[in-house]
Amino acid sequence: MYVIIMGGGRVGLTLASAMIKASFDVTLIEKDQELCNQAASELDALVICGNGTDLKSLEEANISEADAFVAATGNDEANLLACILVKDYNPKKLIARISDPTHEEAFRKVGIDATVSPELTAAAYLEKLIIRPKIADMVILGKGNAELLDIPVENSKVMGKKIGEISPTKNYVICAIYKGPEYEIRMPEPEIILEAGDKISILIKTKHIKDVVKKFLK
Repeated sequence: MYVIIMGGGRVGLTLASAMIKASFDVTLIEKDQELCNQAASELDALVICGNGTDLKSLEEANISEADAFVAATGNDEANLLACILVKDYNPKKLIARISDPTHEEAFRKVGIDATVSPELTAAAYLEKLIIRPKIADMVILGKGNAELLDIPVENSKVMGKKIGEISPTKNYVICAIYKGPEYEIRMPEPEIILEAGDKISILIKTKHIKDVVKKFLK
């Protein structure tokens, strides 16, 4: 799979490095000469010192061969313009970083497959660390409408109950249970009994997280 990333800052460089480690073919486009030099010294990839909003730079990167294009600069306007230009080349995936969430609708209107805001993601994660410190957030699923969480079993009202008595429901499903001091993983068979010290992996609809978490925590 061939991926072109526009933007050699922190986000673009980290993404490029991860893609290369996963054995993807990567080209990075960056207009700042210093960032270009840094990227070229750190990445085993083609680094083009140019502007991703310029067709010449895009064609130098063989945009017509790209399976995915990621506009990862910190400038929403530049990311939007680059995506509009790249859309004519029909990459399978067209992804843009946005810094201002009010711009998301503009990206959607021009047919961007997905938008990502590292700033908002980091802020949301910090908020969860403060509000739900006992919970390990594993992953956000769908379009942010479900989360897979690790939760310790602390509420006496669920201790002694069989998995099949409390899961699944229309709002959540227990996906795994961890028992013993080594937290040995077990599949959530209906007859398994929840005990003090257990931990569960649970898939919850986002809007019901608060109520479901209360069911298992003190």
